[in-house]
Amino acid sequence: MKLRRQRGVAVITALLLTTLAVTIVASLFWQQQVQVRSMENQRLQLQTRWIVRGALDLSRLVLYQDFLDSQLVTQAGGIWATPLEETRLDDYIERERAEAENFNATLSGKMIDAQSRYNLANLAVNHVIEGTQVKVFERLLTNLRLDPSLAQAVATQVANAQTALPKEGQAAPKTTGPQPIDLLRVEDLLAVSGFTPQTIERLREFVIILPEPATELNVNTVPAELMSALYERLSLSDAAAMVNTRKRVFYYTVEAFKGQPQVKDMQPPEVPFGVKSSYFLAYSRVRLDRAALDTQSLMHRERNGITSVVWIREN
Repeated sequence: MKLRRQRGVAVITALLLTTLAVTIVASLFWQQQVQVRSMENQRLQLQTRWIVRGALDLSRLVLYQDFLDSQLVTQAGGIWATPLEETRLDDYIERERAEAENFNATLSGKMIDAQSRYNLANLAVNHVIEGTQVKVFERLLTNLRLDPSLAQAVATQVANAQTALPKEGQAAPKTTGPQPIDLLRVEDLLAVSGFTPQTIERLREFVIILPEPATELNVNTVPAELMSALYERLSLSDAAAMVNTRKRVFYYTVEAFKGQPQVKDMQPPEVPFGVKSSYFLAYSRVRLDRAALDTQSLMHRERNGITSVVWIREN
C-alpha cells in the first residue's frame, strides 16, 4: 500500500514538473513572439516615416514646378492643388515576404494653401493688438455663426504671449511670473475663455498660426467666408459669387481683384492681401501592413522657389 502511494506521488510529481516545464517553454516562446512583433512594429513605423519624408520631397518638387510655371500668382487650380489619390507602394518597399502574404502599402496626400486661412499671429505685433485685423476676424466669426467677441479675446492672448522687441540700445525686458500660452496650433485656442471643442472644429478649416505675422491672405484661394470678412460691407453671397467666378478666371494681380464688380466701389481692405502664397500645408497618409501614419506638415516656399519644411506633426 505504501509503495503504491509512493508511486502515485511520483507520477503526480512528474506530471507537475512536466506541466511546469511546458508552461515555462510556452512562456518563453510567447515572450519571443512579443519581442519579434515589437521589432516588426518598430520597423514598420520607421519605414512609414521614411515614406513620409519621400512624400515631402515630392511635395517640394511640385511646389518648385508650380513656381516655375507661375512665379507671380498662386491659384487654386495650380499643380500643387492636385491631390495624390491612394497609391500602392508594394513594389517599392524592400521587405522579406512570406509565400502568399498579403502585404499592403499605400500613400495618399494633398496640399492646401496655408494663406487661404486667417493667420491668428496677425492679430498682434510686438504686444500691440492690430485693430483692423481684429475686425476681420470678428467678421469671419460672424460669417461662421460664432461669437464675434471671441476675436478680441484671441487678440489679447496673442499680444500677451508675444515677446516685446527692445528699442535700440535697450535690453530686452525681463518678465516674472507665469506667462500666457503662445498659440502654436488651433487646439491651443481652448486656453482662451469662451472657446469650446465645437468652436475649434468649426474654425479649424478657416484659421492657422503661421511662424510670422502680417502674412497676406491669398484672394485666389480664400473661402467665401474669409473673402467676405476682408470687406466691411461685402455680403457672404457676393463673396461666394466671386469664389465661383474664380474657378474659371483667377486673379493675376491685386488690381484685377479690386476691379471685380462686387468690390470695385468699396474701400480696399486695410489688411495685407495678395495673389501669391509662400506657406502650404501638406497632408500625408501612409498605410504599411499593420502600421498607419497620418501627418500634417507646414512648408515655406522662398522667393527663389526653394521650399523648406517648417514643422511636421503626427496625428
